[in-house]
Parts: sequence; C-alpha cells; structure tokens
Amino acid sequence: MTTSKQDRIAIIGAGLMGHGIAQIFAVHGHPVSLLDVNDELLTKAIENVRANLTLLAKNGIGKNEDIEGAVGRIKTTRDLKEAVSNARFVIEAVAEQLELKQKLFQDMDSLCPQDTILATNTSVISITEIASKAKGRNRIVGTHFWNPPYLIPLVEVVPGKDTSPEAVNLTYDLMKSVGKHPVKVKKDVPGFVGNRLQHALWREAIAIVDQGIADAATVDEVIKNSFGLRLPVLAPLETADMVGLDLTLQIHNYILKYIDRSTEPAPILKSKVEKGELGFKTGRGFQEWDQESIQRSRKQLLEYLIKWNREHSQ
Repeated sequence: MTTSKQDRIAIIGAGLMGHGIAQIFAVHGHPVSLLDVNDELLTKAIENVRANLTLLAKNGIGKNEDIEGAVGRIKTTRDLKEAVSNARFVIEAVAEQLELKQKLFQDMDSLCPQDTILATNTSVISITEIASKAKGRNRIVGTHFWNPPYLIPLVEVVPGKDTSPEAVNLTYDLMKSVGKHPVKVKKDVPGFVGNRLQHALWREAIAIVDQGIADAATVDEVIKNSFGLRLPVLAPLETADMVGLDLTLQIHNYILKYIDRSTEPAPILKSKVEKGELGFKTGRGFQEWDQESIQRSRKQLLEYLIKWNREHSQ
C-alpha cells in the first residue's frame, strides 16, 4: 500500500492535538475527516485551524491564499463509520484512557478496509495494549505527535508487538511526505523515547525542589541558561561523545547514586495536586502565575516555535 494526496486521512478526536494533526494533512493536500462527539468542539477545531494558518502566513510560513483551501479539505462528522470507512490512514487522538482506546480500535478494525493503517497518538500508553482487543493488530501503530503538532516536527513511529514492518514503513513515509520529522522507535515501551527522557528530567527537577536544594524558579533558570541552550544543536549523547565517554563514565560512577530513582510521584507534586495548586489553570503550581505571566509564557513559546519553523522552512 502507498499513499497519495488523494487519500483520505481520518482524525478521531478534535481536541488539543486532533485539530492540529488534521491541519497538517489538509495543508499537504489530503482530504481529512475529523470526528468528535462534541459539535461545539468540531466548530472550534475549524476555527482553530483557520486561526493557526492565518498566524503562520503572517509570519512567513505558508500562503494566505492557501488557508481556505486547506480548511475546506477538512470535513467534520460525529459518525465513526462515516469518518473511517473511506480513509486510507486513521489517527486516533482521544483522551489517554486505555479502555476507551481499546474499544475504539476494536470498532475501527471492524469498520475499515483491511489495508487501512490505524494509528494512535498516545504519548505514553503501550501500543500493544491499545491494539490487544482488535483482530488486525498487524496494522495498528503508534504515531506520537508533539504539541503543537503543526509546529513541532517530531513524530515517534512506534510498533506494537504485532505491528507489521510494512505498516511501520508506510507510516514513516506518510509522515515524511507531510513535512514531519519521523523516527522509528524499535521497542514498544511506555513513554517511548521522548517522554521517557522528558519525565526523567522532570522527576529530578521536582525532586530538587522537594528536597530543598533549590526553588522551582532557580531550577528552571539553571536549565534555561546552561545545557538547555545547547540542546537544539548538541543533544545528550552527542555531548557525551564530545566530552569523552571516559569522562562520562567517571561522572556517572560518582553522581548516579545521588540522583532521584523513585518510582512514585514526588510528595510535593502529590501535595500540590491535592491542594488544587495545578499551575496555569489555577494560578499557582510550583510557581505563582497571574494572567499576564501566563500569556507571556505562552507567547514566548509560540514565537520561538514560529521562528524555528520559519528558519527551517526556507
């Protein structure tokens, strides 16, 4: 099986990730079916896609005259059979609930032609577990996009235990054809690659605060003004090779026994959630947040990602 721009892509779930994933394929010429059970969310999704494309065009990414064409290629529906029956590739982007995903893939497996690839955008759940109740497990694969998916290039392509190499290769090629940066993950493990690395760092950052070594603002300041600056061009294993694996071994022989190894969330994280200190959504998390600081933080991230995409699209 190969894909072309005429092939319909179905996106299941129009929320935070779903509408952005739909946008990617619509921009690259694919007709898209976007499903959600919430009419209001579907309407908002189309508005968000139009707003995203307008913002990108104003910043030199894409063209103003292409916006309505891309938006027009996205058709919304609340009917699963209608969404997937004519699709060559389906991406699920619903809530991170294993039972919900298992039932959905079981249903889609029975509704879709046998050569349709069924993908899940889960960020941490085992692909093998998600596929376990479907018969056609050979065509179920993980495609972990990062938020916002139309600005962050990476897609982790993850096989389940029964996923065929053909499904992995086709998925990889499709992601590359719509401008993403796909990588093939060799094993299906919770969190895959990116989130295992990200949350290992978060665990240590939270532990440092929990143990009174530094406050949250200082932890973030240290990261932003040290190794965080070089990560986009010099990743951890490149850095290890640069400084020498002999030095890396010496450092690890000393430091690893002092780094947090807990398998449970930190007490301070549990306490804050229990007290309703949830971060941006409540105005207090590890730090204090008012509307001005929240908007400033979101704006800085968006501007940074737009600048990166503009530089790399030229």
